[in-house]
Amino acid sequence: MSASQAITITLNPAIDQRVTVDALQPGQVHRALDSAQNAGGKGINVASCLSGLGVATAALGVLGAANAGLFDALFAQRGIADDCLRVPGHTRTNIKLVADAGRQTTDINLPGLVLADAQLHAVAQRMARHLRPGLVVVLCGSLPAGLPPDSWARLQAQARAAGADVLLDTSGASLAAALDAPVLPWAIKPNRQELEAAVGMPLDGPGPLLAAARMLLGKGLGLAVVSLGEEGALFVSAQGAVVARPCRLARGSSVGAGDAMVAGIVAARLRGLGLADMARLATASALAWLQNGPDLPLDAHQIQTLAAATLIQELA
Repeated sequence: MSASQAITITLNPAIDQRVTVDALQPGQVHRALDSAQNAGGKGINVASCLSGLGVATAALGVLGAANAGLFDALFAQRGIADDCLRVPGHTRTNIKLVADAGRQTTDINLPGLVLADAQLHAVAQRMARHLRPGLVVVLCGSLPAGLPPDSWARLQAQARAAGADVLLDTSGASLAAALDAPVLPWAIKPNRQELEAAVGMPLDGPGPLLAAARMLLGKGLGLAVVSLGEEGALFVSAQGAVVARPCRLARGSSVGAGDAMVAGIVAARLRGLGLADMARLATASALAWLQNGPDLPLDAHQIQTLAAATLIQELA
């Protein structure tokens, strides 16, 4: 039914309100230097980035009907197919307080919509219309109140049974449940702390991180990408293991950079790139997002330049 190469599913989207101040001082009155609102949530950001990477994408998930206008505008502007379920109520607003010339971001994430199994089933039905071998399904973000921790695991099993690749980017109990399921996703992209929580052990240094990733590959995972902040990211698959580091650091809010990395991974998968080239494209996508922010689409020429300059270290 769908011509999309990838679909993203966001069950707990948000309107991201970025407020910039000189310095954040608890208990004090602040005068904002700047403020902007963007349609957000991890899967929404991934879909937006994929459009800039030339990947035909559909966005699925659940939006509050009362304030869906920002999402409607983003989908139309970026050419994203809208297959989101609308329910009564408001999509939550997440406040991002950016201070110290962009070097510090404080997140205040408000409660989202409360969903039930009926809404999850409705999203699953919409996903089923898109599923086919070769499609990449991106399951992103936290689960809203009312849904059990195995909700992502249920959707990943459905997608994998249809021959689709599933990239899961979540944390906490929902990540642990998905990694303990009979059918694992194709790929995951936690940060170090999220992976530690999922496997139940400290992962200090590259050796333990690499061992944990390879343990998950032994259980059926195809790709593990571990975000390491300014140290770059670790990419592990059956092809080997590499650490990718950006050619330079970017100043500003890091909100959404991980989602841009996910988009780069998806685009690389669809292009059939090897592990090192995937790491370059994903790292370049994240850096481009940091440089441009959410208001501008990813630029193919900029990403090509940044990818060529990405530093790759192969690990034994």
